[in-house]
Amino acid sequence: MWMTPKRVRMEVDEALVFRPEWTQRYLVVEPPEGDGALCLVCHRLVASTRERDVRRHYEAEHEFYERFVGEEERAALVERLRQGDLSVAAAFTAEERAIRAGLGLCRLLALRGRGWTEGDFVYQCMEVLLREMLPDHIGVLEGIDLSPEITRQRILSIDSNLRSQLYSRARNFKAYSLALDDQAFVAYENYLLVFIRGVDHDLEVQEDLLTMINLTHHFSVGALMAAILEALQTAGLSLQRMVGLTTTHTLRMIGENSGLVSYMREKAVSPNCWNVIHYSGFLHLELLSSYDVDVNQIINTISEWIVMIKTRGVRRPEFQPLLTESESEHGERVNGRCLNNWLRRGKTLKLVFALRREIEAFLVSVGATTVHFSDKQWLCDFGFLVDIMDYLRELSEELQLTKVFAAAAFDRICAFEGKLNLLHRHMEEDNLTDFPAFSKVVDELRHQFKEDHRIFDPDRYQMVICRLQKDFERHFKDLRFIKKDLELFSNPFNFKPEYAPISVRVELTKLQANTDLWNEYRVKDLGQFYAGLSAESYPIIKGVAYKVASLFDSSQICEKAFSYLTRNQHTLSQPLTDEHLQALFRVATTEMDPGWDDLVRERSEASP
Repeated sequence: MWMTPKRVRMEVDEALVFRPEWTQRYLVVEPPEGDGALCLVCHRLVASTRERDVRRHYEAEHEFYERFVGEEERAALVERLRQGDLSVAAAFTAEERAIRAGLGLCRLLALRGRGWTEGDFVYQCMEVLLREMLPDHIGVLEGIDLSPEITRQRILSIDSNLRSQLYSRARNFKAYSLALDDQAFVAYENYLLVFIRGVDHDLEVQEDLLTMINLTHHFSVGALMAAILEALQTAGLSLQRMVGLTTTHTLRMIGENSGLVSYMREKAVSPNCWNVIHYSGFLHLELLSSYDVDVNQIINTISEWIVMIKTRGVRRPEFQPLLTESESEHGERVNGRCLNNWLRRGKTLKLVFALRREIEAFLVSVGATTVHFSDKQWLCDFGFLVDIMDYLRELSEELQLTKVFAAAAFDRICAFEGKLNLLHRHMEEDNLTDFPAFSKVVDELRHQFKEDHRIFDPDRYQMVICRLQKDFERHFKDLRFIKKDLELFSNPFNFKPEYAPISVRVELTKLQANTDLWNEYRVKDLGQFYAGLSAESYPIIKGVAYKVASLFDSSQICEKAFSYLTRNQHTLSQPLTDEHLQALFRVATTEMDPGWDDLVRERSEASP
């Protein structure tokens, strides 16, 4: 999971090239197309040609073949697999293959947010298909059990397996950070998702769900902190290796004296601990200015419009793009708070703004109030809000899509703060060039109210921009404290030693004088470069690398959880235990593959 491609790539990166020794080690060959690695056992293509990804596929899917250990024995196995002969290593019996198929189907049901009872429906579909297309093979379904109770048990088994893999890797973390998200649950308001990001000695990054905490049972901050510390202890992690803490902007998280961040920092204070770096998560940037310019009133009004269009619009063609966008996020079911959070993300606000005339005509046709369309202040606030939220959406998407280390993410935050300064100056000069929606509203109002020379109050919107600037400064101030560490990590050969901390100057000078390391730096990405850096020769620089690489560079994993919830509100609103709910979110957000061999044998041994 190396993050940042280097600015200059002189030649093909060696780490992205298929290596011949992988054939015997991981039972893969280079495909004819030359991209990825083709598995000789299951004939699946591992899209990434990184040894870590190839190894994980082998360990998750074909660990059975580890029993072939001798070099000659291994070579014979490869040759027979090339010829398509799997009889030499029939890993599973027919019963075990049925268990494996059932586990895979249960995982797919969880990924798609389907209810436990839908397993029976899937079984019926397969039965009809085989009966009509392959009647001679209908018997293969006999051992596959997709009943609701078995589906529940298998999801829990997959969750347990994934959790064990995470704990095994966590014990090798050199540094780690936590991300605490209590905004993802827009239907379940009483849960906290705790994600972990850690790096091992090879600077391989691991992001996963650590635990999910029911806030109803852990109402106080002390109880919440105790639950987090218990999860860390179970994973074999000490606070001495904790580097960063990423949270939402709620009072529960960042309250000055009673927030969880304050308690965690107090708990983490010890002579051997790094100072815990806290900054706000990138996922909910759109909530920073949520209560300025009467945002809630505007959002709630637009939510009512969308609900009315969905229930009384009878699929009018002019609203089709809006309905399609809404249903792609929420399906047919509309949840009020979920819709509100979704609207704050900018994209839909922009679409509603483009359809405001059609919406006004629709409201008139159904006898609803249209008072907002004659309110100058409300219309100006709406136009301004569309532009500001669109800028925040662009920043959030940039941080989500460009998989970078925190150093590069912070550069983008700083660039956005520069944009806010420009917006503030332009608003002060009544220059609406950078506010397309706001400018359009003002032009329309000036045409409608020709006698009124003051359509809007610039001071009102300057104040909003100022508050947004202060929010960014407050929420990311800890990253400014380690700005030198971030710059040193991202560009060690151009960082002037005299500006570096005294403890690192000797190592930095030696590093910059090493021509071989400079050549490696030019052709490798940052993760690979620091992974190959000698810990004996450069212990302090290596420590800085562990520290910076472990900081959350985006909220991509939080976004996965948020999207999973919004897509599957109806299923997740059904009665579920905390254990089952956590299992669903772990399966939905992890990048790890379950250890199928272990799961199959566990199920097989558990069967009477």
